[in-house]
Amino acid sequence: MTTDINGTALAVFIFFFALVTVMGFVASRWRKPETLAHIDEWGLGGRNFGAWITWFLVGGDFYTAYTVIAVPALVYTVGAFGFFALPYTIVVYPFVFMVMPVLWKRAKEFGYVTAADVVHGQYGSRGLELAVAATGVIATMPYIALQLVGMTAVLKALGLHGELPLAIAFIVLALYTYSAGLRAPALIAFVKDIMIYIVVIAAVALIPSKLGGYANVFASADAAFQAKGAGNLLLGGDQYVAYATLALGSALAAFMYPHTLTGIFASNSGETIRKNAIMLPAYTLLLGLLALLGYMGHAANLKLDSANDVVPTLFKTLFSGWFSGFAFAAIAIGALVPAAVMSIGAANLFTRNFWKAYVDPKVSDAGEAKVAKVTSLVVKVGALLVIIFLPTQFALDLQLLGGIWILQTLPALVFGLYTNSFRAPGLLAGWFVGFCGGTFLVWDAGWKPLHLISLGGEPFTVYTGLLALAANIGVAVVVNALLPARAPVRA
Repeated sequence: MTTDINGTALAVFIFFFALVTVMGFVASRWRKPETLAHIDEWGLGGRNFGAWITWFLVGGDFYTAYTVIAVPALVYTVGAFGFFALPYTIVVYPFVFMVMPVLWKRAKEFGYVTAADVVHGQYGSRGLELAVAATGVIATMPYIALQLVGMTAVLKALGLHGELPLAIAFIVLALYTYSAGLRAPALIAFVKDIMIYIVVIAAVALIPSKLGGYANVFASADAAFQAKGAGNLLLGGDQYVAYATLALGSALAAFMYPHTLTGIFASNSGETIRKNAIMLPAYTLLLGLLALLGYMGHAANLKLDSANDVVPTLFKTLFSGWFSGFAFAAIAIGALVPAAVMSIGAANLFTRNFWKAYVDPKVSDAGEAKVAKVTSLVVKVGALLVIIFLPTQFALDLQLLGGIWILQTLPALVFGLYTNSFRAPGLLAGWFVGFCGGTFLVWDAGWKPLHLISLGGEPFTVYTGLLALAANIGVAVVVNALLPARAPVRA
């Protein structure tokens, strides 16, 4: 990839980046409350976001810059298997429609800010609360770091190298998130999503015409897969179970993450959440169109240093400087919105379920908000250091584990919404087995999220997260059955 700086592309990029920076600082005055010195206001936007704001916010932090970069890169590398993200983002919305309004109601009724708050309120167990909170923070850190991977690919395409441009971008992000809290990414998400839609629609409409049409795009991709002996346009028979379980497991994990739950808790009603579960599949269409860019990379005969460069290189090669700059700005802003929400979600967990629980139980509302603000800065710095000092592959490996880890919080968080049958010791034992067992299986498979198993017949491949979840639930049920009956304590 050429490293020459295109002045027009860079100017357009800087313009839109500056625009969202201004919006980020202005956000502290948008829907201004009496005070931001309260975690409900700073960390959840006052729990007052309606259907449209929630749609842009949840879509903004669910479909991230790394999604824009990674999904086409995976399709470019392996072909049809990379499209598992489509069924996963279809399966997830019935789950959101049924479960999340119930969770929102519980959080609203008792003033809960995090998933760990809900768990502690249901079971009265500090140990289980800490397990859920720690899992959320640990799983979120590499997710934030991977937003930087997406932004790094864009800066590289612009000809900007080194850590300084990336550091400047995240310093700006840290400052306006500290100032405005969740209102900043909520406001910026409007611009980000509109830009992404424009970029994707233009790409899928115009790029194939530059490459001889979709017939040539698919033919070129098929030829490339056959030439390297890996990847294909259609799933192979041995991929069906792996594809289905990866999609299902990813769907169940998606709304266990602190950043997606933050968008849920910030909604103004359960009805708002249901409306979003109906409207959010529009992003699935967007994701499918984005995935096709991976095939287009083969038809364009791109020479890439990394598969992550496929989308930036396509735009740089096939479009004018001004539109390339616009596309790169959309992707970079697409990193800022989720990174901000992720850092806020992690900060809320630390503040409510560690600082308030163990360090300063009598902390004031203003003190709680202050701790959350400072923690959000520390989280961003930590993610930046991961990218600067550790290999990118390390962050990728951690992200694979992150999805498996966060999935293990589902029984503790969701089961208690519908039944009082489970108790904290059983759920904590199940979490431990699922967390540690899932980690071991991923390590044993060479840091791959799929595991080969056999039930006496032909072996097949299954998503490790579902295996760990099955063990988690099984242990919870057994331990629960061995415990003496006792009514749960709702704090």
